[in-house]
Amino acid sequence: MKLEERIDAAWQARREGRHEAAQRELLEVITTSRKAGKRLVLIRALKALAHVVRDRGEDERALPLYEEAITLCRDEGDDLLLAHTVRHLGDLHRATGRLLEAEPYYDEALTLYRRAATPPPLDYANALSPMALLKRDQGDIDMARRLWSEARALYESVGIDVPQEPE
Repeated sequence: MKLEERIDAAWQARREGRHEAAQRELLEVITTSRKAGKRLVLIRALKALAHVVRDRGEDERALPLYEEAITLCRDEGDDLLLAHTVRHLGDLHRATGRLLEAEPYYDEALTLYRRAATPPPLDYANALSPMALLKRDQGDIDMARRLWSEARALYESVGIDVPQEPE
């Protein structure tokens, strides 16, 4: 089975709640892709493993996985891949109550999406909405509403119905 297929199989295991199997598979893919110099596969596997360990409540274990993936993304020069990855690190920081650490990652993700000629609407919306929640949590309600409005329009453009205000 190809490395990419093994990552897909790990995602399926994750969806089925088989986190141990997903983790095992992803650790093997990470080792193999490192040895083979397959950087994009390595990025994808690191991010997938970060999701799996977060599902298991091991947020701090996800931190170095995202950080390594971000370093690799920067080396690759793929702004959209980088934007998606830094947004997830922002999510990790926000979920663990580190709002000040989360904000620069959300800012970077939004800058990269805004700079892109055609950012994927769902990915862009998924970066706007946690920044809106962050701003709300920081007490900047006006900015939270503006960001949420922008996110909501993007969600609606891909057929996802969301509430008027973030909950």
